[in-house]
Amino acid sequence: MIGMYDVEKHFGSLHVLKNIKLEVPAGQVLVVLGPSGSGKSTLCRTINRLEPVDSGKITIDGVVLPDEGKALAQLRADVGMVFQSFNLFAHKSILHNVMLGPVKVRKMKKGDAEKLAVSLLERVGIASQKDKLPAQLSGGQQQRVAIARALAMQPKVMLFDEPTSALDPEMVNEVLDVMTSLAKEGMTMVCVTHEMGFARKAADRVIFMAEGEIVEDSTPESFFTNPQSSRAKDFLSKILTH
Repeated sequence: MIGMYDVEKHFGSLHVLKNIKLEVPAGQVLVVLGPSGSGKSTLCRTINRLEPVDSGKITIDGVVLPDEGKALAQLRADVGMVFQSFNLFAHKSILHNVMLGPVKVRKMKKGDAEKLAVSLLERVGIASQKDKLPAQLSGGQQQRVAIARALAMQPKVMLFDEPTSALDPEMVNEVLDVMTSLAKEGMTMVCVTHEMGFARKAADRVIFMAEGEIVEDSTPESFFTNPQSSRAKDFLSKILTH
């Protein structure tokens, strides 16, 4: 479903992605772990060309990502993305935030888009808030709206770039619960996260990055119980001792 072949990316003199080779089959939940500055978020953002790459090839469902233009916009519509910040339209209701993409991009009739939006808000547990503005919701609720909005485009792939890192601790689980249920339903997901419990419970596969490279690629079980590289051992010892 996602293919990355010999992908290279620099920010000036900083080499942030080094010869990335990665294939994610349909329905797989891939969690990307690693220390800050290891290239995790950049990797996630190149998958829908939010970050252009210097060289290499990226494919979504077998189609090569175009550099720009209408074809890129169409392909992007198949890739849902949820960020740290919720990026909701402040002056539109929750319902209208979720309806906007299907109406504008997918050319869905308003009535159909509304039905879809309500069903997705029910799915993420906040249909009762549909007429409120984003500012009237908690951070956890806003992030669940952002997930519903991404799902409204009926994407083939969902990318999550540290979706819980801006949330208060008590709101983290409500977002992770929604992500876990999506994972169980067979959505192809790439999740950059610091939530080790989620990685253990919901991931099919874990990749560990350091200094722009994929250092390990394994099951959650083997990564957490028997990491192969010194970088991963060091990372886990710092995280799991607290």
